[in-house]
Amino acid sequence: MKLLRCFILLQLVTTSIFSQAQSIDSIQFFIDENPLKVTLETDVNKLLVEKMKDNYTQPATFTCTLPDSSVVSEEIRINARGIMRRDYCFTPPLRLSFHNSTSPVLYSLNTLKLVCPCRTSAEYEQLLLKEFLIYKIYNLLTEKSFRVRLLQLTYKDTRGKKKPFTQYAFLIENIDALAKRNRCKEWKNKNIHSESCDRAQMTLVAVFQYMIGNTDWAVSNQHNIKIIYSKKDSAARPYVVPYDFDYAGLVNAEYAVPDEQLGTQTVLERVYRGFPRTASELQTVFDLFNQQKEKIYALIKNFEPLSQRNKKEMIDYLDDFYETINNSRKAEYIFVDNARVR
Repeated sequence: MKLLRCFILLQLVTTSIFSQAQSIDSIQFFIDENPLKVTLETDVNKLLVEKMKDNYTQPATFTCTLPDSSVVSEEIRINARGIMRRDYCFTPPLRLSFHNSTSPVLYSLNTLKLVCPCRTSAEYEQLLLKEFLIYKIYNLLTEKSFRVRLLQLTYKDTRGKKKPFTQYAFLIENIDALAKRNRCKEWKNKNIHSESCDRAQMTLVAVFQYMIGNTDWAVSNQHNIKIIYSKKDSAARPYVVPYDFDYAGLVNAEYAVPDEQLGTQTVLERVYRGFPRTASELQTVFDLFNQQKEKIYALIKNFEPLSQRNKKEMIDYLDDFYETINNSRKAEYIFVDNARVR
């Protein structure tokens, strides 16, 4: 009987906490452009030691200052994620779970992926910033894209054995939130062919991946790809949404190497991995890229955290793409003659 009363009391207290706390707007959270200052406090050494364990989670305190100057500090759960980066990187990418009774204000964020520099050097921080910009570039092309939020993230060790250190990092929008604002749901079935997906969106994705020099993706097994489908139109084909761009030539990370089957030497060499399209279909996509060119270039040029050298390298790399899509012979050779056949 006492146990039952304690359980009921706990439920009432939890309900009271959630009713009093004002959850943040998860959509506005990713619309805001200013870097969010965040402190993540946890047992850093334990996280690094246990990072290779699947399903391992540990508690952390997430503290941030919101745009209205209010400070939120709540208990969350974190775990290391990824395959290559979890093994290769000093600081692994993380998954942050805000979906807890201990984090009522941040609860609406659900579970988010945190992308952080692979190592603690300024060079790796610049690589992260370039990947962040790729997400922002894709946002300019379609609403069916992951939004991201830049952080100035300070790691603080709860045991006091490691000095706090601060780096840029970014959070990636939750797939359920992305699907919801596009009036869709996540497609959780496996083994779908790219040509069974929405044709126009798939063309955009394939050309975009060529633009950034990324070949590290596949629709059939949903490698670095999420798929969403309309909640109301049962006849509509699913939509492909790409993510995870650190292997792109536009980033040019030193650890990124192309698949041997592609026959390329570096990730800087572009390979078009889309299927055949008509000249009209391709031109529609090329027109979109041309329409957004000034905004894309301005996004890079006005991004203060990125060094001038890296800005120039990104612009030069994109110049080559734009020269290609606006040259009919080159475009036909790459996107028609050398399109995939299987």
